[in-house]
Amino acid sequence: MIKAVLLTTVLMLLGVNQLRSQSNSVRWIDDDIRLTHLKDSVFVHTTWVEIEGYGRVGSNGMLVIRGGQAVMVDTPMGDEKTQLITEYLEDSLRVQVVKLIAGHYHSDCVGGLEYLKTKGVESVANFMTINKCKEVGMPVPETPFTDSLNFELNGLEIQCRYFGAGHSFDNITVYLPEKKILFGGCLIKSLSAKDIGANKESVLCEWDLTVKRIINTYKGSLIVIPGHGDYGCEELLVHTVKLAEQKKNKQ
Repeated sequence: MIKAVLLTTVLMLLGVNQLRSQSNSVRWIDDDIRLTHLKDSVFVHTTWVEIEGYGRVGSNGMLVIRGGQAVMVDTPMGDEKTQLITEYLEDSLRVQVVKLIAGHYHSDCVGGLEYLKTKGVESVANFMTINKCKEVGMPVPETPFTDSLNFELNGLEIQCRYFGAGHSFDNITVYLPEKKILFGGCLIKSLSAKDIGANKESVLCEWDLTVKRIINTYKGSLIVIPGHGDYGCEELLVHTVKLAEQKKNKQ
């Protein structure tokens, strides 16, 4: 029994180290699914889909791994890619996804939730996200919270927080205080973004104010992950405020 546990632990560590050793800390699961190592056992999952009128669009999520278990922040846009990521973690890293955090109600956050439910994965989201998913017929997360939710994954603290509206009325952030990693999702724009990208569901009058609250809350060197495009540092937050203010001032 002890030998079996040790073997499982060694395989899991070898799997994580194998993932980290890829060129530029990147692992391609297939042509449309990429895992990028940030630090320790935290990864960005990026998946691409073809969207009419936009072409090939990439969306980011996050994977937090600790003690053979993983929390997924946002799913890809669909069950198939979500399954491929989950099976890769199971087969190559000996890691089980145990919880999903949905950043808001769009398909690049909950599109693969139905598959995760078949695996018995718990899903959490802001109560507004859950209500909206029910309203529009999207997969519905199970566990609601209001303003914030803090929990631990085998000793690693994970903080979910609603700072206000922006990209959508229900968008939240996920923060790892020990790692100083902030997942901003679609609320935050990459440095390559030239426009805030507001749509009819965005709350443009609040977007800049929401991100300013984030800036005032999280101090120090941060890794910031946007919903689309490359991750970076706190500069992404400042850039997002600038784009939101520019768009708001044109109204």
